Amino acid sequence: MSLNFETKGLDKLKKLLSVFILGILLIGVLAGCGQKSQADVVKSLGKKMESLTSYHTKASMTFKNGKVTKEYQAEIWYQKPDYYKVMLNDGKKENTQMIIKNDEGVFVLTPAQNKKYHFQSEWPNNRSQYYLFQSLVNDIKKDANAKFQSKNNDYYFTTKTNYETKLLSQQKITLNKKDLTPKNVKVMDQDSNVMIDITFSSFNLNPNFEKGTFDVDKNMTTAKLDAKTSATPHPFTIMKPTQTIKGAKLSYSNEMKNAQGEQQFIIKYTGNKGYTIIETQSQVSPTSEAVETTAQPVDLDANIGIMTNNSLAWSKGGMDFYLVSDKLSTDEMQEVAKSVSGQVTK
Repeated sequence: MSLNFETKGLDKLKKLLSVFILGILLIGVLAGCGQKSQADVVKSLGKKMESLTSYHTKASMTFKNGKVTKEYQAEIWYQKPDYYKVMLNDGKKENTQMIIKNDEGVFVLTPAQNKKYHFQSEWPNNRSQYYLFQSLVNDIKKDANAKFQSKNNDYYFTTKTNYETKLLSQQKITLNKKDLTPKNVKVMDQDSNVMIDITFSSFNLNPNFEKGTFDVDKNMTTAKLDAKTSATPHPFTIMKPTQTIKGAKLSYSNEMKNAQGEQQFIIKYTGNKGYTIIETQSQVSPTSEAVETTAQPVDLDANIGIMTNNSLAWSKGGMDFYLVSDKLSTDEMQEVAKSVSGQVTK
């Protein structure tokens, strides 16, 4: 009698234990079903790009160059199939620049100087663009060795970038799980030091834009009014590069007048990586006609440069800069240009 009771009790305990284990396994299976794999997320990103008709976003950007840290703002408009407007500034309207891409090509606008340049360019598809959603998704899809992590409300991808320089060799992209929009991008060098940090403060999917959003002349007119081009010009401020290029030695620096009687400053470096920088005070263009150029627009942090095989021109802080070299690579020229921030003591 006692043996029979113990046997029944043992059987009941085994059944309860089996039900408990089955419940634990079921919970694990259900939890696993709720977690998307890296392949699932990449597939969802591809579908999102296919269905995306437009977006509007704002971002704050921090750039680090040695001990110098600079902060800029970006605002981006995109409309399918290939319309872009990117507005970049350092918080001052007179330093605003724009990139506009429409059916006529790619335009770079510097409203305060009444200058605009027209490019037949592959921008933005020729390189990674850390503030463009499409570029981030393409970098994720193309990197077969991308690292993936799912945590709390976000997905994290660490991928290679499409830059030649080792200073911008990888990036960590944070996406919102809810709608897969970007929240943050950290662009790093080969040692995982963060060189660029972008935080998207808002991301509006599929908005309707007003007519003229991507019209060059309309944007130029509006931006010129905001920039107050009639304001007092910036003083002549001499700047020097802080980036050290191995094989480049400072030869001389000299302030003089050019053929037009304009004040200019020349810095010359010699050696197997020699280059020259010419600095002049920015002037407001008397005409708003677009300058046609076969050069390419390039990112210089939040400034937009105009690059050929052996030269790079850009404007910053009321000054125009022209770097020329037949010994520097295009990426080396960009790194030098980004570092032109140290004021020269005369």
